[in-house]
Amino acid sequence: MDLRLYNTLTRDKQPFRPLDASRVRMYVCGPTVYDFAHIGNARPVIVFDVLYRLLRHVYGQGHVKYVRNITDVDDKINDRAARDYPQLPLNEAIRKVTEQTEQQFHADVDALGCLRPDVEPRATEHIAEMRAIIERLVQGGFAYVAEDHVLFSPEAMNAANETLPRYGALANRSLDEMIAGARVDVAPYKRGATDFVLWKPSKPGEPSWPSPSGIAAPGRPGWHVECSAMAWKHLGETFDIHGGGIDLVFPHHENEVAQSCCAFHTNRMANVWMHNGFLQVEGAKMSKSEGNFVTIRELLRDWPGEVLRFNMLKTHYRSPIDWTVAGLEESKKVLGSWYDIVGDDTQVVGSPDDGVNALLCDDLNTPAVIARLHAIAASRAGTSGQAQIDIKRRLKVSGMLLGLFEQTKREYLASDPKVVLVDRAAVDALIADRKAARARKDFKESDRIRDELAAMGVVLKDGKDADGNPITTWEIAR
Repeated sequence: MDLRLYNTLTRDKQPFRPLDASRVRMYVCGPTVYDFAHIGNARPVIVFDVLYRLLRHVYGQGHVKYVRNITDVDDKINDRAARDYPQLPLNEAIRKVTEQTEQQFHADVDALGCLRPDVEPRATEHIAEMRAIIERLVQGGFAYVAEDHVLFSPEAMNAANETLPRYGALANRSLDEMIAGARVDVAPYKRGATDFVLWKPSKPGEPSWPSPSGIAAPGRPGWHVECSAMAWKHLGETFDIHGGGIDLVFPHHENEVAQSCCAFHTNRMANVWMHNGFLQVEGAKMSKSEGNFVTIRELLRDWPGEVLRFNMLKTHYRSPIDWTVAGLEESKKVLGSWYDIVGDDTQVVGSPDDGVNALLCDDLNTPAVIARLHAIAASRAGTSGQAQIDIKRRLKVSGMLLGLFEQTKREYLASDPKVVLVDRAAVDALIADRKAARARKDFKESDRIRDELAAMGVVLKDGKDADGNPITTWEIAR
């Protein structure tokens, strides 16, 4: 089946042709580990997890390499470390912040049902590769040293007599447009307005490493060169797919292309560039000032991770998504109804539905896939015996391509903070004991049993039946 993906670079949807079908390679920009990840951060993680699953389905599990980096050197990390651990030396405080935040990130995205990447490199472990790229760029005339900084020159790139991409091609902008629209750092040592930092001096106490290009003062890398170095180290000079959020197209991904192509004299860094759309909350841009900034961790307190994942996939990855409570409620209802069908069947056999497969191969058309899953679920009506079992398994196997149904119904319910799993037989037995206590007017024992049930998350409702006899019903506390 032909896999077609939308390429930001060419601005069209085209058949995906890996450089080597036995070694499909994908890089996705990962988190900067200084705080809890918000729900907007979850979107690329989920989107490219689905793509990773699809690539493994198409090319084989052992033939796909997925790299997602961790940025562990950044001004925001330094600020957080100084704020939270003022009593510690800065480098020690930074290590505490990055290790803790990385653990939080992993716990959150694991709860969303995301597979771990094959490689998860940390920026600080790839300083040697960054220095090597910077040295190549300086020697090639694409970068220069000024006041202990190393800066890249897009003008030098565009003027080069080589088969290089045009700086601005990914973002589809000219240099003049980028100068007019970008928030550029003004510094006397910069030769051009669009020149960006590859290396800079470290402030006292900040993380630092020996500088490249003969600079005596220690320093640290710029953000963009980090990803170029990690992608090169783990995927090579040119690879198949580079992904991330739409906000990274410029300047981050544009600068990655510039650095990598000029350092290795190639016309492509990645053959396909994929970007997911923006996320807003209840119709407004998410921001702390608007009071609608929500983290993955906060949402996981109220919703199963699988519901958050499903809710994200109802919108096509390239479209903007409006994250609403109403949408989450609907997602939970649908997913719950599907779990009523797939139940606790752990015998996953057979192949995914052909329609689901084809729709996923059409640029990850997850909304259409979900519609197809609805149709599969609805087809169960009026069937029995083996036909029901076949539909159940087809629904489950097909859903697993989206990262759904990888647990049993009981595990799904157990992951929902709003649902308390109880032993119904035990509840009924306690209610019978309470009824007997009330009949003998042992109200102390009756109250004790009510409290025991309440601790189990069970709410009792005393009333009378049609004949006026006492009756007790119960429900799960919400």
